[in-house]
Amino acid sequence: MADFEMIAKTFQGLEEVLAQELRELGADNVKTGHRMVSFTGNQEMLYRANFSLRTAIRILKPIKHFRATTADEVYDAVKQIDWEPYLTLDTTFAVDSVVYSTEFRHSKFVAYKVKDAIVDQFRERTGQRPNIRITNPDMQLNIHVAEYDCTLSLDSSGESLHRRGYRQESVEAPLNEVLAAGIILQTGWHGECDFIDPMCGSGTLPIEAALIARGISPGVYRKEYAFEKWPDFDRELFNKIYDDDSKERPFEHHIYGYDINRVAVAIAQRNVKAAGLSQEITIEQRDIADFTQPAEKSIMVTNPPYGERITSPDLLGLYRTIGERLKHQFQGNEAWVLSYREECFDKIGLKSSLRTPLYNGSLECELRKYQLFSGKFNEMRAEGGDIKTDHERRLMADHKRFKQHREFRQRLDDDPEERTRDRRDERKNKYGRRGDERDERNDRRPSGRNPFAPKRDERHEGGHKDKNRYTNDKRGTKKKWRDSDEED
Repeated sequence: MADFEMIAKTFQGLEEVLAQELRELGADNVKTGHRMVSFTGNQEMLYRANFSLRTAIRILKPIKHFRATTADEVYDAVKQIDWEPYLTLDTTFAVDSVVYSTEFRHSKFVAYKVKDAIVDQFRERTGQRPNIRITNPDMQLNIHVAEYDCTLSLDSSGESLHRRGYRQESVEAPLNEVLAAGIILQTGWHGECDFIDPMCGSGTLPIEAALIARGISPGVYRKEYAFEKWPDFDRELFNKIYDDDSKERPFEHHIYGYDINRVAVAIAQRNVKAAGLSQEITIEQRDIADFTQPAEKSIMVTNPPYGERITSPDLLGLYRTIGERLKHQFQGNEAWVLSYREECFDKIGLKSSLRTPLYNGSLECELRKYQLFSGKFNEMRAEGGDIKTDHERRLMADHKRFKQHREFRQRLDDDPEERTRDRRDERKNKYGRRGDERDERNDRRPSGRNPFAPKRDERHEGGHKDKNRYTNDKRGTKKKWRDSDEED
């Protein structure tokens, strides 16, 4: 089987974790990017990536890379592809689009142009056209646009890979399964000791921890993948991967999940039972204020309320209690806390030894590690102890780069002139003289109109004799009525 290019999508902050997963899986040419990791492999690797990766959202198979500056160029590039190996008249398909561009601002319109190109090719060849189906299509396509660089891919996953299949019910604002697995892998834990989540909600962290500790692939619960509908699907090969349990192992410790909410505890227990992990996980109703020193060495990983989608009657008091319990009832162990507000971390009252930025949805959160000692910290360091592993040092370096990038972007947001200069420098570095010429053209024209936007009526271009006329402002996005006598 010949090797080909693939792209694994993930959440921001989990790129290095996903890259390590791919290397362990045997992928070649692994390279990290923004919320993605590219790699190469054969058809078996495509199946294994979907079935085994814990921190991937979906696996894409690029079929064409091209550059486009207009909607017509996108249409022409897609129409040049021979679609008969991928689609038939009986095949339903859908197009998903992701656009990061100062020119192409309407992502749905990009998807429409891709769809039109495919449909027109079939209509010209056969006089008929394949059907579009938004939900559960036979073939899912993805078009990604970064400025002028476009990638058209086949989506081999279909439904997002975070939908493992074991979740029967959920509480309000449940933790995403991919993010939960990424958090656990960030800690470096693979089942070496007991695992505790004192605020487990619907049980996502304990269940993902059990899958990691047992070496069980998250795909065992999935009902289907998009690649199973592809013309070249190899059922025998996929069954071989599905039945392969060589990586599974026994778990000699235990996982505990607690929550003060009785309903959440009942939901978590049902999810654990559906996952077949009742022997590895114990879920009980318990307040964090009643947490006591565990009998065995343990690691704590938890995702308390942030005060955004889920809150507490005394949010800061909750974090104060977390800090107090960790200090007095978790000595000799380590705890990892994911949260959003700085004032919440402040109330924990403990110095973190590691901070890793992660995104929980649109919220820019941090995962902080707290190393709890039975003696004094200075005495431990005097004896030659070091709380940071090589893995944690790499995480700290990633965090430093992320923080520098975040501060840079904030500076651009605060200074429009610097933002303009930065974009011109970026174009110049990427496109050379062509970028300079393009900037000069933008300076001369009154508005940078989106090439994907429909053309305006000619009377709106100016010269209309009515008192009011419809015009664009200089950004080309907001429109307003203004007096025709007013200077542009």
